[in-house]
Amino acid sequence: MKNLQLLTIAALIFITAVSCTKKGDNANKVIKTESGIEMVLIPAGEFIMGGDGEDNSPARKVTVSAFYMDMYEVTQDMYKKLELPDASHFKGGSNPAEMVAWVNAAIYCNERSIEEGLTPAYNEETWECDFSANGYRLPTEAEWEYAARAGTTGKHFFGTDSRLLRNYAIFKSNSQNRTAPVGTRKPNPWGLYDMYGNVAEWCNDFYSKDYYSKAPADNPRGPASGTARVVRGGSWADDESIISSETRGYDDSLNDACILRDTIGFRAVRRAD
Repeated sequence: MKNLQLLTIAALIFITAVSCTKKGDNANKVIKTESGIEMVLIPAGEFIMGGDGEDNSPARKVTVSAFYMDMYEVTQDMYKKLELPDASHFKGGSNPAEMVAWVNAAIYCNERSIEEGLTPAYNEETWECDFSANGYRLPTEAEWEYAARAGTTGKHFFGTDSRLLRNYAIFKSNSQNRTAPVGTRKPNPWGLYDMYGNVAEWCNDFYSKDYYSKAPADNPRGPASGTARVVRGGSWADDESIISSETRGYDDSLNDACILRDTIGFRAVRRAD
């Protein structure tokens, strides 16, 4: 009987281990949230953030705390499940939500937090982010780049052969001038899909061209104020030269419905205790 109990325990451990892995080479632990959305555990660590461009230099060592990140960009089905109005141009339940102002992305994060009984991260009067809250928010620019690099150091997580980009991204030369359902290309080494292309992704940070020259090394969160927010990853409309782990973008369609973009979407994160 004792041996049978031990075998049963071993089997349960094996099943649990299998359920915690893994999509993509060397992928991290995957969880499924209360609302059924898959997230990847991004471990704490340090990396060299930035490059040699006009607004992403100097490259410097940055430390990031552990967090969970959506495996996929937020889809139209995920967005509408929270009874939020979906203005996406390229309709499709599995396609990324786009035509989303930064404020609407923050509202989505709060509504998803409320649905799961978590503390919303955003004050909807000031739009300040409470990073101590256990609810959802947009990633910081440092978190986004750390997750996109997935332990790599070059401009692209797949190596130096730019011809491989088509295997990982929906971009200008292969997009047919529109978005595609999320997850149709290969993930990065940590199991995150569409970190390059499909839609560019809102970050929490305000944009400043010279921020890297004065940013803290520990969990940088961007300038205290600004008129535009950072977007990362490039979109279906971008040339391959724009798409990399380190290239910065920005947009000022923060809460103006008249200037929304069908090239910008988002994914959510939350802290990992």
